[in-house]
Amino acid sequence: MSPGGRSFPTRPARAVRTWSVVAARRLAGVAAGAVRVVTGRLSLFYHVAVIILAAAIAATLPFTFAFLARRLLASWSAIEDEKVFLVSTELAVALVLVLVLSRARTNWRNRRLSKIARAAGLVHLGAANGILSRRVARRLKERHAFARDIMIIGSTGFRTLVEPRGDLRAVIENCRSAKIMLLDPESRGAIERVRTIGDPEITCESLRTQVEQTIAFLRALPAAHQRIHLKLYSEPPLWKLAILGDHAWVRHYPPALDVRVLPEYVFVHGQDPAGLYTAFYQYFVMRWNDSAIPEYDLLAGALVYAGGARRAVGGASSRS
Repeated sequence: MSPGGRSFPTRPARAVRTWSVVAARRLAGVAAGAVRVVTGRLSLFYHVAVIILAAAIAATLPFTFAFLARRLLASWSAIEDEKVFLVSTELAVALVLVLVLSRARTNWRNRRLSKIARAAGLVHLGAANGILSRRVARRLKERHAFARDIMIIGSTGFRTLVEPRGDLRAVIENCRSAKIMLLDPESRGAIERVRTIGDPEITCESLRTQVEQTIAFLRALPAAHQRIHLKLYSEPPLWKLAILGDHAWVRHYPPALDVRVLPEYVFVHGQDPAGLYTAFYQYFVMRWNDSAIPEYDLLAGALVYAGGARRAVGGASSRS
């Protein structure tokens, strides 16, 4: 006891504490060594058991083959004169060989096609029809584009963006930023698209209405003029393209068919320069940077050309 009333640990107490720490460390070392010994012995027992089992199998092979040979001779003596059985056996063996070789050939061809698809970066193929396939594609697109920068090329964008069950409806609402290119309903490309597709329900007026509804939907999005950029091109549509982060969803616009009848291909961005993701990405960037394609001002509600001219979609041109 100190004069101030405080008590300090004495030397014996410190010695006991030090001894306890040393003893605990030694016990831990002994336990770790015991674990290593047990583990080593288990591994040794395993290898010994495998060697014994292999030796036992090797020792019984002569007796096994002798037994099988006796059974085979006994069976053959009973069926060697059965011509119907022999012919049936030959046919069955031939059929099995045909099936096995056909399956092997199919597997080899599928393996070769799989290597080609991986080299191109193809990771998914969406069927044209089917509720389940469309649902899977919609969920994949939502996952690929969540809080990412996206790029879209389409025709009118109505069925993809505006409809409640559109593939990119949730994508455009939850993305970080979007660059969208749609077909100008007043252009020659729109007229050519209507003429070649040959569907009486698809007219220039219906295209114009769908584009206007898509623009109205985009303008109603939160902070649309800051994170959404829109351009209207004038050529007939070629690719239905959605670049969602590291994935490119691609469909081809056939001249005389609806794009929905064709499958959708998904390419992933990778380190292999042979992948097609980079090609589609560069295609979009080249189209987007084309000064001849006007940008739509979502805040002002008009197309803005490079020379300063403005035009409302469906309206007359004017000078700003």
